[in-house]
Amino acid sequence: MEQYPDGYVDVKRPSGNGVDDDQYSSRSRQYSQDAPQPPSPTKPQLPHASSSSNATSSHHESHRQNSQSDSINATVASRPSLSNDRRLSSGLGGGMGSLGSVKNAAQEDVVPVGFDEGILRGLCEIDCALPLLADRIKQSIASCKQVAVFFRSRAEIEEKYARSVTELCRTTGEVYSRADCKAGTFVSSYQSGLKLQEQLAQNRIRFSQRLNEMSDELLSLAREGEKMRKIHKDNGARYQGILQESETVMDKAKGRFDATAEELERLLVAKEGESFKDAGMRSSASTSSTSTSANNPGGGKRALGKAMTKGGLLFKGKGAGSIARQEDDVRARMAQASETFRKAVLESQALRQEYFNFQLPKILRLLKECADELDLGTQYHLTRYAFLYESTLVADGTTLNPMSAADEGPGLKTIYESIDNRTDFKSYMQNYTVARGATKGPRRDGPYEEGFPQPIHNPSYSSQQQSHNYDNGSSEGWVPPGLPASSGATFGVDLGEQLNRDGVEVPKVVEKCAQAIEAYGLESMGIYRLSGTTSRVQALKNALDKDVDNIDVMSDEWSADINVVSGALKLWFRELPEPLLTYGLYHSFIEAARYENDRLRHIRLHEQVNELPDPNYATLKFFMGHLDRVRRKESINQMSVSNLSIVFGPTLLGAPPEEGGLNLEHMSFQCKAIETILEKYNEIFVEEDGGGSIEEATQA
Repeated sequence: MEQYPDGYVDVKRPSGNGVDDDQYSSRSRQYSQDAPQPPSPTKPQLPHASSSSNATSSHHESHRQNSQSDSINATVASRPSLSNDRRLSSGLGGGMGSLGSVKNAAQEDVVPVGFDEGILRGLCEIDCALPLLADRIKQSIASCKQVAVFFRSRAEIEEKYARSVTELCRTTGEVYSRADCKAGTFVSSYQSGLKLQEQLAQNRIRFSQRLNEMSDELLSLAREGEKMRKIHKDNGARYQGILQESETVMDKAKGRFDATAEELERLLVAKEGESFKDAGMRSSASTSSTSTSANNPGGGKRALGKAMTKGGLLFKGKGAGSIARQEDDVRARMAQASETFRKAVLESQALRQEYFNFQLPKILRLLKECADELDLGTQYHLTRYAFLYESTLVADGTTLNPMSAADEGPGLKTIYESIDNRTDFKSYMQNYTVARGATKGPRRDGPYEEGFPQPIHNPSYSSQQQSHNYDNGSSEGWVPPGLPASSGATFGVDLGEQLNRDGVEVPKVVEKCAQAIEAYGLESMGIYRLSGTTSRVQALKNALDKDVDNIDVMSDEWSADINVVSGALKLWFRELPEPLLTYGLYHSFIEAARYENDRLRHIRLHEQVNELPDPNYATLKFFMGHLDRVRRKESINQMSVSNLSIVFGPTLLGAPPEEGGLNLEHMSFQCKAIETILEKYNEIFVEEDGGGSIEEATQA
């Protein structure tokens, strides 16, 4: 086993305590006390930093001296120096300059930016830091590319959609202008709506362009990251190669030193003529402090015995003068080998100090900064994508429904609501009469002389064509001309017309269906929430429309599935020309439902219920009484007041047609109004003095 000089410590991390000048010559001094010793070489000045020093202090170390008084050997002298690499690498990996936009964004706190010195100190303490960071950067580059591909694909989809919409609007406008379609306010509104659609498409095209730009920036970021990763990884490998080369040189110098020491040992044994046993004992005693003797106490004797036997054969027959000259020559070569070995050890430890205290922390810092720039850049572009997407949706909403119609023009809904079909038809009728005034068919009337009968005045028929107006602000009922009052239709017929026609206070269909439900459906799970078969509901509707008086809803034909009866009743309320609570009182009911105070909300809704026309009031009172009996069985049918109000809120309190019919913003207040009326059924409809006053509600 090879032996190192006494006191030499082969460390993987520098100790930072320096090297003893005399520890490498102790082995040579044991053979001759009066042998001349070579002068000690000038020791290289290393950076004053321990292995536990953090990476931030490495940039402020003093520069080690670049010249030494003695050169090592030709192999060591020809090797590149880490000190030179320190100067050359000062410009390598100083960050990716193309990420200026990311850093500017970071200054605006779009994404958090800050270098974690604690992480860097932790990296400096582990042996796998370089491959760890290289693999992490590789992952970040892959993630960055994937985000870029997503942006590119999303941009293609948005661009394709926008161009398709633009082409559709252009083609539709051209086809409409060539076709025999309506004119007037319809065509102007229709064309304006198409132009608005083109504006929405332009918003998407701009969004697509921004996505393409972000995709290009991310791909550029990934390419720069790959470049920096390769540079820093190669630098780390090069520095490690230099350090490994210095260790190889040190091992070779040690081998030459050991060979020379062994040769000198043989000379001394042959010169003094000591016995095998005595020489072995002294050799064992002199080398007992070495690692080989410590592990194997008898190894020194055997090695010395071999050396003496070999030396005896080698120097047999030579004179004392020849042996002395050869001893001087070996001692000179041993001194030179010792000096070479010592310089190699010093150089190796200096390079190790240089690598672990300066170069490695700097490379790790640059690699970590590269990884951070990739991560922050990707996060910034994702955040920017979210902002652009949100801005595009806001722009679409502003285009569809501008905040200020005077500055930005009308929205899409306003444009289409401006269509005046009545005016368009009048204009068409006038133009048609002028263009095609000549009679081409039989005339309706003419002179009596030509055989045309005289007109007959029919007061009863005229009275049927008059509109029925109830004093509720805007509730109007209209019977189409020619529809006899005794037609018996119940679905889709004005409520007041039905009651006047049938001479009842509550519609017959409501009474019949409510009686059947109370007889067979009060304990039915989810009554009114579950719907019957559509075909059966339609069949019951047709039967009620045909002859409401003779249809028996209580029969097994209809009551076998009570959900069919409840579905028909819901359909009747939905098909009323005007909701039960009327369009005229819609906003009053909504405003009353907005009150947070339960008492005040109850009073306001009670006031609005009293404003209903008599037919609507009577029907509402009857139906709320029916629902009150349904909700008393809540423990069985699971239909609470809240569930019933959700089912009937939008049906009984529907928005006017000019507001789109379905107002999502008011839906919760529609349900709240019906819920309060149902909860306060007794106070509103049964107890005459249950309403209270505004002052009581205010005090409450």
